[in-house]
Amino acid sequence: MSFLDVLLGRKHPPLVGLDISSSSVKLVELGQTASGEYVVERFATESFEKGWIADGQIEKFDEVAEAVRRVVVKSGTRTKHVAMAMPQSSVITKKIVLPAGLREEELEMQVESEANQYIPFSLDEVSLDFCVIGPSPTSAGDVEVLIAASRKDRVQDRQGLAEAAGLKPVVLDIESHASRLAVSRLIRALPNEGRDMLVALFEIGAETTSLKVLRDDELLYDRDQAFGGSQLTQLISRQYGFSFEEAEQKKLAGDLPEDYEQTILNPFVDSMAQEVGRALQYFFTSTPHHKVHYVMLAGGSAALPGLKERVTAQTGFASMIVNPFEGMKLGSSVRESKLRREAPSYLTACGLAMRRFLQ
Repeated sequence: MSFLDVLLGRKHPPLVGLDISSSSVKLVELGQTASGEYVVERFATESFEKGWIADGQIEKFDEVAEAVRRVVVKSGTRTKHVAMAMPQSSVITKKIVLPAGLREEELEMQVESEANQYIPFSLDEVSLDFCVIGPSPTSAGDVEVLIAASRKDRVQDRQGLAEAAGLKPVVLDIESHASRLAVSRLIRALPNEGRDMLVALFEIGAETTSLKVLRDDELLYDRDQAFGGSQLTQLISRQYGFSFEEAEQKKLAGDLPEDYEQTILNPFVDSMAQEVGRALQYFFTSTPHHKVHYVMLAGGSAALPGLKERVTAQTGFASMIVNPFEGMKLGSSVRESKLRREAPSYLTACGLAMRRFLQ
């Protein structure tokens, strides 16, 4: 960083977080006040049609790139630099221990040598990165290093989407790391700054729901299950004879027949609370733990009416809906009611936008 950047206050050049999931693209831009508080400057979302992205693979590149262009225009951002993320299923990560004090080129050689053992592809086919986490807790004089590798074609697809929309990707993260970064801020706001607490984070996506159990920034458990918000859309579509796209639009707009709540929504919320309960039971039976202190619900379906209360009733644990923007100031172009309503679905995008201040 040059002296001029510091002098002009350009400590953290603008950066937007761009979260591309199977059902939509979400954009978040954060600023910071002089005292270090986050400011939500922009946020926007644009939906995808079913099948444009499947299992993390971009099937309809041009359509997705056009949606990315639309979300940039809709948000009103002028920022071109973006932080993006790869789906966890597309990335192989491994923690290794190396001697402390290695020069950068020695570190690179050691990482490549170790990576060869863990990655089932030729290193020519992968994008490989690593970062030193810190001193090894088990081996004095050594450091822990996190290796991350993904197939080059997958990485190039994501970069290509940004470039097709006139953006420049400068950070490529892993979706689960971005969501954990955003949620760690919320955990620190819990009593006693969340220390020693087990927090179960459920991210309810369109097709899958992931459970991560966290304690003091450590990931204790991570599991996906095939259950998500698109199942509610399918139920609406079948019940009322709408196309899938039409059902999704009506679900988001709240424009459904009078009997919807009784016939479709309430039973679905019940079954979702049961899925959350089952996932926690699986965690308890496969680990030494038998309780969590908080259940946090994120993702597009997290704010379904009554879900939080039913999860608490089902599990017996305190539950909360995740708002990654909690405690942030709002920029002049942000509509507070819309932000509050949609906040749980912006967890990953918010974590990506926070990368601006960690670089």
